Amino acid sequence: MGTLSAPVPEEPDMPATEGRIASAPARVALVGVHGFGTHHLHNLERLQHDGAVTLVAVADPNPPAAGALPPGTGVFGTLDELLAATPVLDLIIVATPIQTHAPLALTALPHADLYLEKPPVASLADFTRLQDAAAAAGRSVQIGFQSLGSQALQAIEELLAAGEIGTLLGISATGRWVRDRAYYKRSRWAGKRSLDGVDVVDGVATNPLAHAIATALRIAGARTGDDLASVETDLYRANDIESDDTSVIRIRTTSGLPITCALTLCATESVEPYVTLQGSEGTAVFHYTEDRLTVSTAAGERHQVFGRLDLTENLLEHLRNRRPQDLPSGAPLISSLADSGAFMRVLEAIRTAAAPELVPARYIDWVGEGDSAHPVIAGIEDALERATAAHATFSELGLPWARPSADGADTLSLSAAPLSTVPLSTVLLVTVRSGSALAARLSPRPYLHPVRSFGGVTVTDHLPADHPWHLGAGIALQDVNGTNFWGGKTYTRAAGRYEERPDHGRIVQLSARPETASPDGISLHQDLSWQAPDGSELLRERRTTRAGRVDHRTWRLDLATELTAVVDASLGGPGSNGAAGSGYGGFFWRLPACSAADVFTADREGEAAVHGSVSPWLAWTAEFPEGAASLVFAAPAEAPDPWFVRLHGYPGVGSALAWDRPVILAAGESVRRSFTVWIADGTLAPSEAGALAAGR
Repeated sequence: MGTLSAPVPEEPDMPATEGRIASAPARVALVGVHGFGTHHLHNLERLQHDGAVTLVAVADPNPPAAGALPPGTGVFGTLDELLAATPVLDLIIVATPIQTHAPLALTALPHADLYLEKPPVASLADFTRLQDAAAAAGRSVQIGFQSLGSQALQAIEELLAAGEIGTLLGISATGRWVRDRAYYKRSRWAGKRSLDGVDVVDGVATNPLAHAIATALRIAGARTGDDLASVETDLYRANDIESDDTSVIRIRTTSGLPITCALTLCATESVEPYVTLQGSEGTAVFHYTEDRLTVSTAAGERHQVFGRLDLTENLLEHLRNRRPQDLPSGAPLISSLADSGAFMRVLEAIRTAAAPELVPARYIDWVGEGDSAHPVIAGIEDALERATAAHATFSELGLPWARPSADGADTLSLSAAPLSTVPLSTVLLVTVRSGSALAARLSPRPYLHPVRSFGGVTVTDHLPADHPWHLGAGIALQDVNGTNFWGGKTYTRAAGRYEERPDHGRIVQLSARPETASPDGISLHQDLSWQAPDGSELLRERRTTRAGRVDHRTWRLDLATELTAVVDASLGGPGSNGAAGSGYGGFFWRLPACSAADVFTADREGEAAVHGSVSPWLAWTAEFPEGAASLVFAAPAEAPDPWFVRLHGYPGVGSALAWDRPVILAAGESVRRSFTVWIADGTLAPSEAGALAAGR
């Protein structure tokens, strides 16, 4: 590359950095003056005006525009040329493409301390090399995660220590940005996993929204690679690129804290990214680009905007106070190389993951024309909310554009033999999921989702952002001998309120045996173990699920359960623990978002009238995203359990096993319940719903 240079003042007798920087402006060189390098140029102009630095030279194969630099600044085509012509430097700032970070940093370290833009390098191997080189040269390295300079982070640390939001249960990071085709045409390396055999790893999580991950890790106290127990990736792309533009990164720290980052460059519109602290008594939401913190608890909501420390100034202060004989005694670096080890663990997991899955074109809406066009993935905002609320991947959410769950044993499809007028390919009626991969707070358990009508209308929902522990259709109880098999907070009589408790159990599938029940249907028999948090077994369950056709628009789902106490057991929930009207527990069906919904029995209509009532059947009709459908629920033949209904807060129906008192079982005793649900396309009249139930 050619060299464009200006005279550089020489200081041949100037001592080393540690002895000189305290008494004179720091001599700084900038490598890369375009892209984010322009930010550094403006910042250095400010610092030079304040007498803190002198911009001695810049290096870039594409020279800056005339007048962009202070008079006397040397201009070079390469860092090697700059170093050869510049005798003394205190600090080198590298703001260049990702794949150049490692060679440029290694070249710079023998000559000066270093400010290196994020991500530090493109592989964990290069990160180790860089650490070794910095240690050998006795140099300090600051990494350009500017969000870590926010003074809100200290405030967050203090509110956690004070217990303002209770126990920290998890952290999530959400990023919803828009990037058009021109964004990926701005350079050869944009959107690449590698270029000419060199790692680049320019994806949504490693470059544009890398600060979301870095900030979440810092709040979690995860600085080094050893602070992380695991990193999982679920990577996708809507653009014609190599790297990911839409991803979930799920991290678990060595202390067990979950961190889930759901990020996209394919949103409907750009929204300021944020990190959410999920506490047992409230939440704190940090919009890191704005240094804005919102804390929500039972006491109310408060907002605060903080200042931010400049990372270049912090590095200069660190160097100014550093003693040659005791380097760590200087002002602590806000974003040191060592403290980016946890982020590099994440980057390495992304680098070594399978290539991002291409989102099918039918789920992408291109907005705009030509290079200004940008993709919008269908339902992406809702997907991000669900992923962070449930700490689930897109794959685990079962999104239509996501890859199937990696655990092939997690699902078993049941389908009824269709009538000749219904194509077989359209009749995947119900999927049985083991739920084994769910977060502990959701009380992992088997459930049914999706459940569909013959016409393809989905009538169940799972992992919704409002109640992520609502899992399609299934059996669950919030209190079995003090263990929560429902998920979420627990209502106790002693507290008189819902509390976050470490009491979540899990229902483990021991065996599953499908069999053809008749030419018109199929059954699945499951043996299940209800286990307390310590692994002890409280209940054994035998569950049978059967799907069978009724007519051209209707099919029937039968669900029978037998719960046997392994030890003396009390089966209850909020209602039996004193929460009047909240007697949910037992059979529960979470419906998806719908409109024009109506719920009725033979003699009642509406949520208020039906909730808590006892009736042989209950019907729900609504317009769902794919069309109109109706569900008719038959009460269990074994007992007249009250109906639990929610329509306005969220759509859900249950048959309450312990409405206002627990079911008590001695060891070896059993309780049985059997349910039937008819799923029909279109809207059923009360007479039609009653006729279905009467023919049970």
